[in-house]
Amino acid sequence: MRAVLQRVSRASVSVAGKEREAIANGLLVLLAAGREDTEKDVAWMADKIVGLRIFEDELGKMNLSVKDVHAEMIVVSQFTLYGDCRKGRRPSFVRAMEPDRAALLCDMFAQRVQAAGVRCGTGEFGAYMAVALVNDGPVTLLIDSAVPRRSGTGGFGDGS
Repeated sequence: MRAVLQRVSRASVSVAGKEREAIANGLLVLLAAGREDTEKDVAWMADKIVGLRIFEDELGKMNLSVKDVHAEMIVVSQFTLYGDCRKGRRPSFVRAMEPDRAALLCDMFAQRVQAAGVRCGTGEFGAYMAVALVNDGPVTLLIDSAVPRRSGTGGFGDGS
């Protein structure tokens, strides 16, 4: 799975001109599932993001998680995170998971975040969405669940 994570002071997602979700302080997560992703990737990604210490403590250091600051999250599916632009002028999306399976994994991600105690709204999978945000910091991070498996550091089952 891939995610673009943005710490926001506010964010919203609208479908067909109607606001579907809105949050104040929290995280906007653009999320995509790749062809090889499994429930293990979902669990790793959700746990990583919920526990990621990217909110400032009383000393101004990024030392608190979304859960620590009682913030909320909006998750927006975005298969284009798997767009490969290395060749030609049109992105290739062959590494993105097919829509039916990807929708299930994105739903599982949001459910796992909710189960961890973080209110988590979503966009509408496959719909044309308008996303608005005010990036706080700015803080924007890229996370890929496959990197720990390939690198041999961090990742599944080792407590990271």
